[in-house]
Amino acid sequence: ARNWWLLVVRGIFAIIFGILAFALPGPTVFALVIIFAAYMGVDGIMAIVTAIRRAQQRREWWPLVLEGITGIGIAVLTVLWPEVTAVALVYLIAAWALVTGVMEIAAAIRLRKVIRGEFFLGLAGVASIAFGIIAVLFPGEGALALIWLIASYAILFGVLLIALGLRLRSWRGAAPQAPTGAPA
Repeated sequence: ARNWWLLVVRGIFAIIFGILAFALPGPTVFALVIIFAAYMGVDGIMAIVTAIRRAQQRREWWPLVLEGITGIGIAVLTVLWPEVTAVALVYLIAAWALVTGVMEIAAAIRLRKVIRGEFFLGLAGVASIAFGIIAVLFPGEGALALIWLIASYAILFGVLLIALGLRLRSWRGAAPQAPTGAPA
C-alpha cells in the first residue's frame, strides 16, 4: 500500500499512451513502434522498481521482476527491429499482454488475502489476457485497427491501475502487519 503511487503513475502513462494512439492514427508503423517501446520500457522499469521495494520489505517480488524484464525486453526488441511488420508487432504485444495478465491475476489472488473484496488488479489481468487473445486471433486487420485496439486496451488498463492505486492509498493506514517467518 505504501507504493500505491507507482500503480497510479503506470496507469497515467497507459492512459496517455492510449489517448495519443487514438488522436494520431495516421503516423507510420515506425512511430507506433517507438511509442510502444517507450511505454513498454517505462512500464517495465516501474514494475522492477515496485519489485525492489517489495524485496526490501521482504515480500514476494519475483512476479514483478518477470513482468518488468518482459516489458523491457519487448521494448528493446522493438527498438532494435523498427522495421517489424504490423503482424509481428501484434504478436510481440500479445505475448507481453498474456504474460502480464497472468502475473496480474496471480498478484490479485495474493492481494485478496490482504484486502477484502479487491478485484481491480484481477480485472486488469483479465483485460490483458483478453487483449492478448484478440490480438493473436486477428493479427492482420490493419494498422488502424491495431492502433485502436492498443489504445483501448491501454486506457482500460490505465484506469484499472489508477483505481487500484487509489484504493491502496486509502487502505494503507489500516494495513495489518503480516507475520514474518511464522508458519502459515
